[in-house]
Amino acid sequence: MSNMHNISIADILELPVQERIRLVELIWDSVAAVPEAVKISPALKAELELRLAEFEANPESGYSWDQVKSRINDGSWRTT
Repeated sequence: MSNMHNISIADILELPVQERIRLVELIWDSVAAVPEAVKISPALKAELELRLAEFEANPESGYSWDQVKSRINDGSWRTT
């Protein structure tokens, strides 16, 4: 992955899965390094602020991380 400037989509798809995952991680890290460059719509910002306010008003109303992982692993998240 040292010469990424001239890599094509076909080249990327030929990489082993672990290398493609690493490439995604590198891309994500580069985006996360400049969060102010990621623009969100006013509607999305309002929704996020609403959800944060709801959480702050009642932080016990959600699920614990262990509950979330369990529901993902057993597939029960699909039934709600």
